[in-house]
Amino acid sequence: MGPADLSEALAPLPRHTDPRLLVGPDTFDDAAVFRLHADLALVQTVDFFAPIVDDPYDFGRIAAANALSDIYAMGGTPLTALALAAFPDDKLPISVLTEILRGGEEMVRSAGALVVGGHTISDDEVKYGLAVTGTVHPDKVMSNAGACAGDVLVLTKALGTGLLATKMKAATLTPAHAASLVASMVRLNALGAEVAVAVGARCATDITGFGLLGHAAHVARASNVTLRFDSASLPELPGARQAIDEGVKTGGAVRNARFVESLVRWGTGVPASARVLAVDPQTSGGLLVAVPAGRVAEYLDRVEGAVRIGEVLPCHDVTLVVD
Repeated sequence: MGPADLSEALAPLPRHTDPRLLVGPDTFDDAAVFRLHADLALVQTVDFFAPIVDDPYDFGRIAAANALSDIYAMGGTPLTALALAAFPDDKLPISVLTEILRGGEEMVRSAGALVVGGHTISDDEVKYGLAVTGTVHPDKVMSNAGACAGDVLVLTKALGTGLLATKMKAATLTPAHAASLVASMVRLNALGAEVAVAVGARCATDITGFGLLGHAAHVARASNVTLRFDSASLPELPGARQAIDEGVKTGGAVRNARFVESLVRWGTGVPASARVLAVDPQTSGGLLVAVPAGRVAEYLDRVEGAVRIGEVLPCHDVTLVVD
């Protein structure tokens, strides 16, 4: 669902507070954080979706990496995962489900965690994902409410997965671009999170379905700051610019653009391609990290592919600025 529809659905629900709940649903963060002891908290999340690639093994890996990313965005370490799968067992061979589950389990194991069970249902459409539990020290939680004016915004993966996945479904994506797309989506955000905690970052979010600006808006609102992005610095996956030039559209991008329309001020020189990338819905995208200014060089040196894309400003009359 788009961010606006989700907000509307959640608005009437009552809010419950508990001093042990360090991060809950109110700020639309990536995962919940629940304190068990003074030095230990649980991090919990769930994520699943329909296939965006044809290969079932790759789909399992991508969906698992996407779910694990929420744990990393909070500064946590994943421990266990429960698999969630919907499968049309009267239309596809069970071997397809086996390959999806195999891909997911291998990705979870590569993160140092375990798949310990799960749940399946029969459905007309394949869907797969994970409910993941991890741990974090309560004093080292990163959340979308922790950005401070003066921090530098760093993105750890290039943008464009929504555009390229749409081309892949239409069988118009080149093999080389398809390979780079899958490679990006199966790359875990573990290192980006580990280094973020090490350099003292207190704010991170992973860029997924709401796009860069959608998730950035949640950070700005929760942290009571304004985020400014340099459109010329936005990294893009190979083939993304070609997809934009070809006029590739996604429903998620339309919803994301509508959500941020009143929240963002666009500079007069921002190219149309940057506007598209900024709202493109990502799958297993990178981390957007608010890095303390004095530690940016260290972060960029230690996290391959990370790019400086903006800065955190004191709260202005606008939530987001793209120059």
